[in-house]
Formats: sequence, C-alpha cells, structure tokens
Amino acid sequence: MAKEYDLVVLGGGTGGYVAAIRASQLDMQVAVVEKGELGGTCLHRGCIPSKSLLRSAEVFKQTKEASEYGIDTTGITLNFPKVQERKNRIVQTLHQGVQGLMKKGKIDVYEGFGRILGPSIFSPMPGTVSIEYENGDENTMLVPKNVLIATGSKPKTLPDLEIDGEFVMSSDEALNMEGLPSSMIIVGGGVVGIEWASMLADFGVDVTVVEYLDQILPTEDEAVAKEVESLLEKKGIHFVKGASVLPGTLQRENGVTIEAEIDGSNETFAADKMLVSVGREANTSNIGLHNTDIVVDSGFIHTNEFYRTKESHIYAIGDVIGGMQLAHVASHEGIVAVEHMADQNPLPLEYDKIPSCIYANPEVASVGLTEKQATEQGFDVKTGKFPFKAVGKALVHGESDGFVKVIADRNTEDLLGVHMIGPHVTDMISEAGLAKVLDATPWEVSQSIHPHPSLSEVMGEAAMAVEGKQIHG
Repeated sequence: MAKEYDLVVLGGGTGGYVAAIRASQLDMQVAVVEKGELGGTCLHRGCIPSKSLLRSAEVFKQTKEASEYGIDTTGITLNFPKVQERKNRIVQTLHQGVQGLMKKGKIDVYEGFGRILGPSIFSPMPGTVSIEYENGDENTMLVPKNVLIATGSKPKTLPDLEIDGEFVMSSDEALNMEGLPSSMIIVGGGVVGIEWASMLADFGVDVTVVEYLDQILPTEDEAVAKEVESLLEKKGIHFVKGASVLPGTLQRENGVTIEAEIDGSNETFAADKMLVSVGREANTSNIGLHNTDIVVDSGFIHTNEFYRTKESHIYAIGDVIGGMQLAHVASHEGIVAVEHMADQNPLPLEYDKIPSCIYANPEVASVGLTEKQATEQGFDVKTGKFPFKAVGKALVHGESDGFVKVIADRNTEDLLGVHMIGPHVTDMISEAGLAKVLDATPWEVSQSIHPHPSLSEVMGEAAMAVEGKQIHG
C-alpha cells in the first residue's frame, strides 16, 4: 500500500533532516528515508567525530606543554581507546538529539534504501519512492508531491589505492582506528588531509603528506596556505608537493609503501598506514535518476538557484550537487529548497558570503574571494594583514601564530574577502561573514569596538590595516 506525503527527503544527513524540519514547520507532511543513521556523514563519519578527535589531540598537546604555563605535570600518556569512547559518546548524544527532533516535528523516518521510480500505477510522474529493506521485508511505496534528494557523498579513491580498511583507509575507516600507527602517509593535502595531518602529529604520529598540486589547501588564500604549511612543518609533518603517486607501486606488507613521481624522478615512501584523502564523490548510484529527466553533470545533479532539478517537483541539495560541500551549506540549501516548494519566495544563497573552516591546529577560516581570485576577476585590490602575536589575548592564550588578512576593492571600498589562520578563527569568522552579508567596508568593521583583551581585536586591527591605520602593528 502506498503512503502519500507532501515531501519525501532521500537522505537523513545534515541537509536532509534540516530541510525536513523546515518543511514540518510549514505544515507539510514529511518523510525521511535514510539507509544508515540520521545525521549522515557529518554526524557519524565527518564533522563531529573528526572534531572530537582533533580536540583530544589539542588537549594532549597542550597538556604536554603545561610547564610553559607554570603547571608541572609528569607521566602524561595517551589513552586512545578513551579518546574513541569520548568521540562515540558525543556522536550518540547528538544522534539521539536528531531523533528527538524528528519526533517533535512529526516527521516519519524510514530506515531503508530509497529509489525514485518512473511513472507507474502510483503516479503519472516520476517521483514515487520505493524503499528497500536489508531484512528483505516488502518494499514500501511513498508517493510525494515533492522529492528532495540529499544523499550526500562518499570519499573518492585513486587507481591502485583501493581502500582495505587495514593498511589503506579513507577518513571513514580512520575514524574507527582502535590504535594509532607510528607513521602515516596522507595522500591529499586538502581540507580533510590537513586536519588529519594536524591531529595525528599532535597525537605523536610521524606524518607525511603527499600532494599532487604545488600548494596544499588549494582553495585557500596563498598566504594562508603557506603559513599552514610552515606551522605544520614545525610539528614535524613532512610535505611532498607536486607529487604524482605511481599506479601499481603500492605494497601492503607490514605497512604500506608507494612511489611518487616528483620533478621527473621517483621517490619511495613507507609508513605503517595510508590515508587517502582526495575529495568526495556524489552518492547518485542506484537512486533511480535514470527514471527521471534529471541532468547529471560531472557526477553531480544539476539544479537551478532554488535547487530544483529538470523535474519541477524534484529538488536536490548538499554534496550531491557539488559546490562548497559543507554541512552548513547543505542545511541552508535545504531550507531554500523547501521554502521554494512552499511558495515562500526565498532568496537564493550567495556563496561568496558563506564562511568555510578548517579545524586543524592552527585553525583556518575564510569567507569571500582570495587575493588571487579577486585580482583575476579584475578588482583593484588592497589588503590589510595583522598578526596574532600583536594581540595580548593570543599571548595569554599561548597561541600567537597566524594572522588575519582582509581584502578590499580599492575603488568601491567593498569587502571582498577575509582569511584567518590562528586560535579560534573558526568561531571568529562569523563576524566577517556578517560583514559580507551587510556589505560592510573594512572601515565599518574597524568602527565596531572589539573588547580588550580578546582574540577578536585582530579583526579590527586587520580592517584598519587596509588603510595602514592599525594601532598595534
């Protein structure tokens, strides 16, 4: 027997469940279909568990350095099983919270694999969702007025670097390691690779990062990327850039060995384990897209600015459509999509006003254009840069590396981008994000009085530095 809904959401990750809640607020009858656990990759295999491990690594590092704060400590050891227990406890708590939100919103949750059907006895249009269950129970048919595809993504791999979960891992398997290796090769110097490199180094693991490009963190401002590399090298991390892993060279015996071509010559790298971190690919296989007119371009579902596909009643959001591939982006895309279905006339998202964060140690955060992007787009650029070492609270905090860089248009004074590296910048970037939303100029940002002593003073000083008027530098 088919069940009718106003909206069926395929995927119960951050984007999917937030969209479901917003639809419930708009008095829609909503169902979520999730083959795994509510919360998806972000909660169970990404954002939350990785940040829990990063926090444990940070505390371990700080504790070892406690003598610098006048605190004598001896016999400090790492209990990695307890680190994992804490991570799992946090994930479980948040998972229960999401389940509670579904009940509060009277949202039906189906634990199975959803597939979109073509025109059938249930509907003359494609969009009926057939749910398959692992236990072999008869499929459930859901007939919605609208469908929202929020199936997310999965880690990519490279030819001949197949994931085995023991010697070669993606971030999914690495999150569940029972113990730490003594050494790790990380293939890929993007966001995930750098977060793992920082974490493992703080845990005491010998880390080598092998990156294909000539810059780690290629989407970040060049000055920030260079500073990250310099500071992580001080942790003992070895970076190999411009390196192409050679197919067929991987050996998995008593650890891993690979060869990479660098500047025309081959070099061998060996470690206990390898983490492959080369991006993510959309989960579009077997969800029934071939039963629709939905366009898939370069592996991602094509939508308009309101996330509507070529099928007017089917929308798609999050990693499955590409773009920034961030949890908070997926959430807001979901809200826009649902409000568009409900004729609420939402405004399209402006992606240059959305902050992105890297939770390494030191942290990195940015919003808007890099200096290179701004120049390439024809802006006459002026910049201001201010270091954390000139901020009293950073010295008190014991973390004074890094800086804030502000990029502005010389002709209009418009704020084009803000890029941060240093302590707690993933929290401070919201001020820059708000400045972008309000179309503030650096001068207007500098007129906001930042409390003293606080880390946020660096933002005011960097804004003043655009005109060379910083006070403490």
